[in-house]
Amino acid sequence: MIEIINLKKSYKNVQALKGINLKVDKGELFSLLGPNGAGKTTCIRIINGLTKKDEGKIFIHGIDIFKHKYEGKKLCGLIPQSVNLDVDLTIRENLFIHGLLYSMTLKEIKERSGELLEYVGMYEKQNFKVKALSGGMRRRVLIARALMHSPKVLFLDEPTVGLDPSIRRKIWWLIKKIQENGTTIFLTTHYIEEAEFLADRVAFIDEGSIVKIDTPDNLKQEIGQYAVDVIDDNNFKTFFFKGKNEISNFFKEDYKKFHIRRVNLEDAFITHTGKKVSND
Repeated sequence: MIEIINLKKSYKNVQALKGINLKVDKGELFSLLGPNGAGKTTCIRIINGLTKKDEGKIFIHGIDIFKHKYEGKKLCGLIPQSVNLDVDLTIRENLFIHGLLYSMTLKEIKERSGELLEYVGMYEKQNFKVKALSGGMRRRVLIARALMHSPKVLFLDEPTVGLDPSIRRKIWWLIKKIQENGTTIFLTTHYIEEAEFLADRVAFIDEGSIVKIDTPDNLKQEIGQYAVDVIDDNNFKTFFFKGKNEISNFFKEDYKKFHIRRVNLEDAFITHTGKKVSND
């Protein structure tokens, strides 16, 4: 469904993307996971025609999106990191303008907007101006707008940034619901739990390079099942183990302060990159 080949982009002396290569399957929810400044947003902006590439090719549904820009755009729906709705218009008016931009008929716009606002739980508020909405509501309107022209692929760039945990999980539920209806989803995030909960596969990106790609479970199992966090002589260290027997042998050493837990996706990211995904 999506194939990215040797994608490169530089800003002055900074290499934002250093030759990205990856494939996303039809119907997959694929996550690009990395810290702020890793190249996630640059990648998604290039795919959606908002930033020019330096080198590389991108195919969506077999279409070269740089040679066939209009056809490529029709295949894609984008939910940007910043909320770019017109706050002085109503929810329905924002969707109406989007439909016109994609050459939808008035009948199609009316039917599709009503259907989508029902879908995201915003139908009763369709005549509210956007400036009257909460952050979580605005995110749901962004999702409805991105789905107006029935894209094959939905791109979400940090879709829950700045939202509180309870609202974030409601957005996760909506994203999974969209995938279950057959849409391919490309998600960028710096929230470990978001990638771990949502993604079928995850790509670790750091300083413009893809470091590792696999399922969340495989990425965790590769380093072990259990982690032991140890504070020894004021130094914090983490050790990984495949099984409980290995942990028993480990405690022949005299560690006064320790904590045993299951391995998580951040452990895998740190192992492969030497840094944390987020300081949040």
